[in-house]
Amino acid sequence: MSTTRRAAVVAIVVCALAFTIAVPLRTYLSQRAEVAEQEARQEQLQQQVERLEQRKAELSDPAQVEAEARRRLRYVMPGETPYIVQLPEDAAAEPEPARGDDSPARHGAWYEQLWDGVTEGE
Repeated sequence: MSTTRRAAVVAIVVCALAFTIAVPLRTYLSQRAEVAEQEARQEQLQQQVERLEQRKAELSDPAQVEAEARRRLRYVMPGETPYIVQLPEDAAAEPEPARGDDSPARHGAWYEQLWDGVTEGE
């Protein structure tokens, strides 16, 4: 065989090997990237589970539950006098609706709005 034919055969063999290796290599690399992404997601979820378990442990204490109810729901014990202090900054944070504004708070509860919407066509 001449050197040109040998070179052509070697080039064909090299191309065949490259095509044979390319697809599995691409699959391997994409799977590695996906595994890394899933491991990062698993780490985030593990941190979230730890935070939620810590929060669950905090709320297992009845005093903590009572404090949360007082703070978030503004519950008071029987015999206590509740006070709400409004600072000027708090009033400025809640803009009043303009006149003629059709905000849901002006028309009543959600079920009243739903009924008004249903009976509007009659």
